[in-house]
Parts: sequence; C-alpha cells; structure tokens
Amino acid sequence: MTEEPPRKRMVKPPTGGTEEGRGKPARLKTAKMRTPSSQAWLSRQVNDPFSAKARAHGYRSRAAYKVSELDDKLKVLKPGARVIDLGLAPGGWTQVAIERGVTNIVGVDLLPVDPLPPAHIVQMDFTDPACGPLLMQLLGGAPDVVMSDMAPNTVGHRRTDHLRIMGLIEIAAEFAISVLKPGGVFIAKAFQGGETAPVMAILKQNFTDVRNLKPKASRADSSEVYLVATGFKGR
Repeated sequence: MTEEPPRKRMVKPPTGGTEEGRGKPARLKTAKMRTPSSQAWLSRQVNDPFSAKARAHGYRSRAAYKVSELDDKLKVLKPGARVIDLGLAPGGWTQVAIERGVTNIVGVDLLPVDPLPPAHIVQMDFTDPACGPLLMQLLGGAPDVVMSDMAPNTVGHRRTDHLRIMGLIEIAAEFAISVLKPGGVFIAKAFQGGETAPVMAILKQNFTDVRNLKPKASRADSSEVYLVATGFKGR
C-alpha cells in the first residue's frame, strides 16, 4: 500500500533507449476521463527512470529499488533469513528479498497479489488480531526482518492522513517488537512532517540503532523516508 494512486497497467514496456528504458519522454495518448492530478501522476510514472527500469527488469514496482538500496547498507536480506513483509502489494520488496536468497518469507496485504514463490502471501487486514499469529504460523519461527510498506488510504486532510500513517507504523513496530529475533531489524515507510517522535521513542527503547534513511529511488520531491531500526535488544 502506498500514498500514491493505485498503479494501472496502462503503460507498455519501454522499447527505446537503454535497457533501463531511458529515451525520449513518453506522452500519454489521451487524458480522457482523467483528472489533472491523475494525468500528472501517470505522466510522471511513465517518464520516471526508476519506474522504467523496474519495468525493464521485471520488478513489479519502483519500490524494489528502495529496498535494494536499504539492504545494500544493512545486508539483512540473505539466505537463511526469515522475513515478514507488511503491505507487500504489488510485491516489489518481496521480489528483491527472494532475488537475494530469502526462501522463508511471508507477506500480507489488503489487496490481492499474484503469487511469488516461495513466499507465502496472505490477503488480509494486518490490523485484524488473527493476522499476526497466522503470519508467524506460516513463517515457522521468529523473523530476522519485519519490513513495512503499509500506508492507509488517504482522505485528503494532511494532518489526518499523517496521523493515520503513523498509527499504522506504531502497530507494525509493536508487532515487530513482539516477534523479532534478538538482533533483528525493522524497516518502515514513513513521511516527514512531525508526529514521528512517539514511534521513534518506542524504537530507540528496543533497538540499538534507529535512523531515518531516504533512498535515491525515493523521489526528491516526496516527503517519504524510511525508519530503519537495527539490533533488536530482545524482549
């Protein structure tokens, strides 16, 4: 789940430029039945280099490059690791984890997600009390990594949307603290703009290092950042 409008399969794979799809900016053939904001988002998506690169390389979303960059620093998505992916749709983060050797991974999302073997994919509301135990049952043991790309549907009121986002992050953080192995890692998408102090305080109490990171694949004009907590102290 993201803060952006749902991605629509309206763009053909790039046919010119390099294998990353770089070439002349693409133009949408028609704006019929689209709002100006939707038209602008689609145009940006078509011409974004990371989106083109994702299409060319078979990733389901440009978000794959965000988690790739984070893991280049953290080195936690590796063979033998147990991973839980919260809000996995459309599956880019899980794709990267599998590509890097993770075979024991469970993901959950409200939206349907096409299979990504060997990952277990659950279509369910993560805030449902039954969800956490089900994820743990499918994973078969304590995770080394809990990563969350969750974001609620926005209502258009900036402060309300931000509070709802932070509420989801707190729920994800509390879940991670309740299930992670000692030394484990928690990664969550967040947004700059205040109200992060409570969740940062929770993370600092339970992890040895807590940072905000902004991958290069995250658009420069976006307030998106990633909370990265490493070295879980244990319960």
